[in-house]
Amino acid sequence: MGLKIGGQIEKVNGKELSYSDFGDKYLARNEPVVLTGLMEDWRACHDWVSDSGKPNLDFLSTHFGNSKVQYQVADCRTRKLTDQKRVEMSVSDFVGQWGDDIKGNALLYLKDWHFVKEYLDYNAYNAPLFFRDDWLNFYLDNYHMHTHPDPINEISCSDYRFVYMGAKGTWTPLHADVFRSYSWSANVCGRKKWYFLSPSQHTFVFDRYMKNSVYDIFEEVNEKIFPHFKKAIWWECTQEENEIIFVPSGWFHQVLNLDDAISINHNWFNAYNLPWVWDLLLRDYKEAKEYIEDIKDICDDFEGLCQRNLATNTGMNFYDFFIFLVRMAFANLVQLYVLSRNNINSEEKRVQHLVFNFQSIRTVALKMKSASCEMNQYTTVDFSLLRKEQEFKQLCTSIWKTYDTLHDQGSENYNVNEVLLGIDENFLSTSSWCINSPENLISLVDFALDKLGECDGCS
Repeated sequence: MGLKIGGQIEKVNGKELSYSDFGDKYLARNEPVVLTGLMEDWRACHDWVSDSGKPNLDFLSTHFGNSKVQYQVADCRTRKLTDQKRVEMSVSDFVGQWGDDIKGNALLYLKDWHFVKEYLDYNAYNAPLFFRDDWLNFYLDNYHMHTHPDPINEISCSDYRFVYMGAKGTWTPLHADVFRSYSWSANVCGRKKWYFLSPSQHTFVFDRYMKNSVYDIFEEVNEKIFPHFKKAIWWECTQEENEIIFVPSGWFHQVLNLDDAISINHNWFNAYNLPWVWDLLLRDYKEAKEYIEDIKDICDDFEGLCQRNLATNTGMNFYDFFIFLVRMAFANLVQLYVLSRNNINSEEKRVQHLVFNFQSIRTVALKMKSASCEMNQYTTVDFSLLRKEQEFKQLCTSIWKTYDTLHDQGSENYNVNEVLLGIDENFLSTSSWCINSPENLISLVDFALDKLGECDGCS
């Protein structure tokens, strides 16, 4: 079935873009772009690529062959429900079967390999500036996403920094990214062909009940099941070696490896796309609730069951997201406290950044307030306890250092222990120290915005 191609992805020299330009043109507008000129100094581009330009499989097998990628190797020839069948094997075994294209054999594609978590000291690459305000991975570097983590599922969501490796012809079915996050994908070697569908057209790839989406846009699509598929207008792009593609929130995409390829991929979200995350959670919650509605009257904790199912299916639930949101709000408040001790007007870009962060958190908290009528109570986050946690200290430090880099400022005066102990009732009313509802969170954010509004040019 032929596709209607109506758009091409813009290619831009990343060295000629500022962070604010990228935010305005692509993050805020939620539009894809390909960035060039940002990968020359990556270790992976040297170690992982042979002189012929192919993946250096010997190097990968020798140095990382013992890594066991749990159910992250996909068989591109075998469908399982809405994805490809996954198998577990070591990297060396995967390399040993690389490119086995004998008819009837599996065509294997290593996906979602948590390389950074496994090899912390290797320093394969440096995330480009545009993608460093990464709330998701800031958080997961220090906390579990789930209040009561499942040891099996926790492996797959310990972070969202991945390596993908596959021979020519391996591919990824049509999908939109986890949490409706942003993602970026950097080609270390090889080329990829991308097909994108904008969020405004996503209904065209779903059935009439909006339950199931098309699996492969190049197989014969059943018009009775997907009656509007032919209406879809696609954007296409060939991503070359050493190019990075930015995938915005909610854009469905299907990807084909045109050559033997290795890529580095991150999923992430921040203040720009935080509302997308909540909207997906709410939609998936409603589906989870509807699916088991018939047992509501005989279930002792129906809401708890809905939330457990939501966490299993989506990767987090309302409780997880609320705790994440509160911790991030307090981490931003810590930055505000540091600025209030200094000359706040001398750091206008950081101030504007914080204003934007708090406004986004407030928008989502308002949505949560209107949708949480059936929730009994969220877990209380107590700042007096939070500020003593080593994990929170590390979270605050990561954010502070990252914003220093984004806004070309130094952090020599930042001592996280001193800062956290310095916050008292003279800065923040003790009534705002314990947050256990969206209403409390809104009040905390309003306090922060009032503080930020005291400086010139912050509104």
